[in-house]
Amino acid sequence: MESKEPSRVQKNEKFNFFNKLRTIKYDYWLIAILILAAFLYAWNIWEAGEANNFYTAAIVSMTKSFKNFWYASFDPAGFITVDKPPVALWFMTISAKIFGVHGWSVVLPSILFGIGSVYLIYNLVSKRFGRIPARISALIMTLTPIVVADSRTNNMDATLVFFLLLSVWFVQKAVLKKQQRYLWIGFALIGFSFNIKMLQAFMILPALYLYYWLAAETNWKKKLAHLSIATVFLAVFTLLWPLSVDMTNSSKRPYEGGSETNSALELAFGYNGTQRLLGQTTGTGGAFPGMGSSSKKGSKSMTPPSGSKSKKPSGTKSSSNAPTPPSGAKKKSTSSNPPAKPSGSKTNAPKMSKGGQPGGNNKGTGGGGGGAFNIGTAGPFRLLQKELGPQISWLMLLAVFGIISSYAYFRGSKMKKWYNLNPQRKELWLWVGWLVPVAGFFSVASFFHPYYTIMLAPAMAVLAGIGVYTMIKQWREKSLWAMLLPIAILSTSILQAWYLTDYYPTLAWVLLIAGIVISIPLFALPWIAIKLKNKRIWPVAAMIIVMLAPTWWSLTPTLAGSSDGIPSAGPSLLSSMGGGGGMGNSQVDSTLLNYVEKHQGKAEYLFATDDSSTAAPYIIATGKAVMAMGGFNGTDKAITLAQFKKLIKEGKLKYYYSGGKTGGSNSQIVSWIKKHAKKVSLSNSSTQTNNSSAVTVSSKTKSTTAPNGAGQTPGNAPTSSTGSTPPAKPSGSNSNAPSGNGPSGNQPNGNGTKPTGKKKLTKAQLKKMKKNKSNSPSMGKGGMGGPGQSGTLYDLSSIYK
Repeated sequence: MESKEPSRVQKNEKFNFFNKLRTIKYDYWLIAILILAAFLYAWNIWEAGEANNFYTAAIVSMTKSFKNFWYASFDPAGFITVDKPPVALWFMTISAKIFGVHGWSVVLPSILFGIGSVYLIYNLVSKRFGRIPARISALIMTLTPIVVADSRTNNMDATLVFFLLLSVWFVQKAVLKKQQRYLWIGFALIGFSFNIKMLQAFMILPALYLYYWLAAETNWKKKLAHLSIATVFLAVFTLLWPLSVDMTNSSKRPYEGGSETNSALELAFGYNGTQRLLGQTTGTGGAFPGMGSSSKKGSKSMTPPSGSKSKKPSGTKSSSNAPTPPSGAKKKSTSSNPPAKPSGSKTNAPKMSKGGQPGGNNKGTGGGGGGAFNIGTAGPFRLLQKELGPQISWLMLLAVFGIISSYAYFRGSKMKKWYNLNPQRKELWLWVGWLVPVAGFFSVASFFHPYYTIMLAPAMAVLAGIGVYTMIKQWREKSLWAMLLPIAILSTSILQAWYLTDYYPTLAWVLLIAGIVISIPLFALPWIAIKLKNKRIWPVAAMIIVMLAPTWWSLTPTLAGSSDGIPSAGPSLLSSMGGGGGMGNSQVDSTLLNYVEKHQGKAEYLFATDDSSTAAPYIIATGKAVMAMGGFNGTDKAITLAQFKKLIKEGKLKYYYSGGKTGGSNSQIVSWIKKHAKKVSLSNSSTQTNNSSAVTVSSKTKSTTAPNGAGQTPGNAPTSSTGSTPPAKPSGSNSNAPSGNGPSGNQPNGNGTKPTGKKKLTKAQLKKMKKNKSNSPSMGKGGMGGPGQSGTLYDLSSIYK
């Protein structure tokens, strides 16, 4: 009879396992940094609302079927996809499947990947440079403002950075262990990352090729063979998903959103590829302001949503010969009315500042700063300009000086030439190879959002972290390079003080003076002190001073509870009740929704509309299909008039709602609808709609999320007009038209009463809403529409009766 007691071998295995746990040397500084990262990325995330509702709607749809899951379908019926690959959304969908669709559940993967990136930074640096540089690097990564902002959203960027760092980890392991399989895994992960955000993942490929070529301890022929095989793995994992899409009959899959030819590969190398570098001129119906060619007539700086009122709207003139993106200059707008929104814009319903400029804050620092398209003037110093700098570049000068310091410090005594390489220098080339091409792209590219600059964060954090360590070492050792530390501290203090001037002028002077004062002993002590090894107070105090401002900037998204579609960090988030990064939370028209649900019958779609910004809140609220005919921008050629007519004849589509972006690639369909379909008159108030009006839907709104989430700052309403003044409000439009970000009079609390959302607002917030009510212009035809405006509902079933 067999004994039920564990065998001696099993007991020994258990003992060995727990004995190993007890003998592990934990780095408690790392644990503290990871806890800090978890706090910054996750605190207040329950206020996320719908996060980026474009992706949240897709997540709702992807939970419905594997087909939607595989293709990243925007709507439950599988009509059109989002304009990105599905991999990042796969993780979010799995989270939503487990926990349900909530703002926090769709953001949870980004939070975890953000924390994971901090750990990978530590792990990568500690292997060659030790724990102290690794801790500093991990801390800088944690406290980079755009890293915090991106890790709090359901955008793809935090996920992308994690997998890129994971690929570097495997390539480094291939070098250290001298095993090729880790190299293949590393390059396969780059291909996997391509299917997170396409060509953005390839920005670090030069660094990986260079690093392996320099660091692998084998002859050049074997290196070439190893990298060739790795490139095959890269190609296979890159093309696996897009080829599966393009090789599938278009009638059996959703239209590839954002593409011009219904092709995933064309989307990757066109809209998400060369157009980012050269300027967005196709795929969205036009070029963005300051990108491509533009005329002086539309010279006003376009700065979509940021989340606060601004006293200094930015505006720059663009040259017809060599236009540049908005520079964020502090000139006041010459017009009280906003410029027309180009049809190619890739954001949803931007907010307006008092000056009439799009973007709640135009002080030049991204959404908590400068806006969705305010990316500064192209050139070698673009990343240090106010439009991008406060999101990423607070410590960029430390990284630059750190490269010089580290390269000099890690020169071995046996090295005959100053340029000879040792293991530490080879690692430095890895991170320089990451930083330089990525910084070069952002310095010249014509279109990107400021939050894309998270791509710079890992390399900047590592080079700054190692650089701080080596500069302090050289200073204490009275090296020939000792002056790099005070120069780096002084220049960083000056740059940071410049960033602070728009928000905290007095503190800017305080920081500048503190930087100068702390730099004086750093300059002087190496020449007058006998010993410096025990004088740690000065460099430590200097580092604390230069970390204060970026730490505060990083804390603002956490305190504001923001989870914006256009993520950003900055004090303006706090003054706008938590953000407003665009594509955030939204509201549905309860009367419209009740009507179409009641009369939907066996129709596959609740209704069709022009773009995803209008469709998304209804998909999230109901889990039912809403057709976004033109995709994200309302300009995708996803359906023809003949196909549209067929859906109506088959009873799959009964209604069209014109509440979104009009015109675009579907103008023929819209014109046909207006000519033949019957308008539906809806009213849920004492004001009756006028059947001859351009707007025939008028009802009180019903919030689908807490009104304090991202993009929910009433009073800073979106505006888009085709003329110099906003168009008059169409007759029949009621003051309670759908949207919390709607036109004047369309706020859910327009009369000062509490909105119907799930979360009550404070008295201070309600007072602010009243104050801002007069600053909410109407939405004009042809602009950024979406749920923030009244619209017309058309009964399509009446056409063929």
